Amino acid sequence: CFIALVTTSFGFITRIFMLSDSAISTDLLGLDAGEVGQYIGIQIWPFAISIIGFSLIIDKVGYKFSMIFAFACQIIWTIMGYMAIASTDMDVETRKRLLLWGGFILALGNGTVEAFINPVVATMFTKAKTKWLNILHAGWPGGLVVAGMLVIFMQDNPWEQKLLLIAIPAIIYFLMLIKQNFPVQERVSAGVSYKEMLGEFGFLGGLVAAFVIFLQLDDSLDVNTNILMALCAASAIGLGVYTKSMGRPLMFVLLLVMMPLATTEIGTDAWISGIMENAVEKIHPGWILVYTSVIMMVLRFLAGPITHSLQPIPILIISSVLAIAGLAALSGASGATIIFVAATLYALGKTFFWPTMLGVVSEQTPKGGALTLNAISGVGMLAVGVLGTPYIGALQEKKKVSEVAIVQEASAVPGLLENGEISTSVLKEQDKLYGTIKYPVLQMDGVTELIKKAPEAEQEKITAAITKAAKGSGQKALLNMTVFPLIMLIAYVLMFLYFRSKGGYKPLELDSAAGSSSGD
Repeated sequence: CFIALVTTSFGFITRIFMLSDSAISTDLLGLDAGEVGQYIGIQIWPFAISIIGFSLIIDKVGYKFSMIFAFACQIIWTIMGYMAIASTDMDVETRKRLLLWGGFILALGNGTVEAFINPVVATMFTKAKTKWLNILHAGWPGGLVVAGMLVIFMQDNPWEQKLLLIAIPAIIYFLMLIKQNFPVQERVSAGVSYKEMLGEFGFLGGLVAAFVIFLQLDDSLDVNTNILMALCAASAIGLGVYTKSMGRPLMFVLLLVMMPLATTEIGTDAWISGIMENAVEKIHPGWILVYTSVIMMVLRFLAGPITHSLQPIPILIISSVLAIAGLAALSGASGATIIFVAATLYALGKTFFWPTMLGVVSEQTPKGGALTLNAISGVGMLAVGVLGTPYIGALQEKKKVSEVAIVQEASAVPGLLENGEISTSVLKEQDKLYGTIKYPVLQMDGVTELIKKAPEAEQEKITAAITKAAKGSGQKALLNMTVFPLIMLIAYVLMFLYFRSKGGYKPLELDSAAGSSSGD
């Protein structure tokens, strides 16, 4: 299961590095930052489709079938990605379709991996779920480290070769797991019914899932918005009526918190190499992601003593504070040493977010079985894919416009500024992502043409200043991203106070009569 999770991060980081390479994203595909965010997002949000979908049926179809499906998806992406980059006579639109839909298929496979590994590990270690889920999820940063280093060392190799790296761990875990017997899930062995499992999610959980699904479908399908909204709302209502349950209020809150959490970790990781590209000059920007992943991997392996000393909610509170500090420090850091110090703070903050949340869900909603355990990941990945990564891309474009506007030299360029703001003549008209995120795109070719109207002696100085401001804007946008861990911090403090009012945080355990009781 650990190696299967490593495979998902192999696919994630190789695509991220590829899309962060301007030779691919700009020169080959002609994408702006917001569009790159969509390409990144499509390798994330479909994750939710498979992890939630398989969670509903995994006890029927079996863990081995799920594993085979995941492996097939990852291999199909490998073939599609290789064809898109290696072909010499393929038109741009065909390349884009292969890379876009290949990312979709990869995400389906990656979601299915988590659909089977999380309940397997939670079932194998019922007395120490948070500890072992943290150790399992060391596979994610572990894969980022190994694949990231391989891609960096293969810097001069063509991209089609780098995309093939995912096949290595995929084949390894397939050969290891194909002959294995998987355990019966904790919920099934305790005799909790399928309807009771759905009841833990209930109407409120269905409402959150329906909301993020609606946003994605509304952008992807040529269907009336009101009809889609009605269908998504009806699905949530139908779940509530069938289960006769509003769902666990705590589960509802955890689902909401998982949205900014996923964006803080996965969304920022997806962009960090591209954002910091202009901040580090002598090293590959990918080393920042590799470095933070090493810290995550080591600390997750050491989760036992940490989770023994601190309960899950205090761990999440501390993590939120560190993540805020890390992102704020990264936004203004300069020089390799300072950047890596700031990256250390960020890494310490994001390390325990994802697996500790899984631990809380598994310990507090054991009747939910594979569904609640995996739905939290599914909603998080759907939110970061639909809103998180595109929003971060849009933030960068907005920041580029505002940073160029305040450059002193910009005022010397005829027609560049109007009332202190960038002229609409050099802004791409209306851009809108997922029907909700609007952002302007600065047309640098247009800016260059306007600079030619400035005094000739000043043109070189003006160009250098504006170019520097535009390239450095992505890093400064990291400060805006602190809003995500700030939301989480507020939520976790309120959760801490809630549990304290109940006598303290205590895991719930299923007994043989399909009930639940407080554990030690």
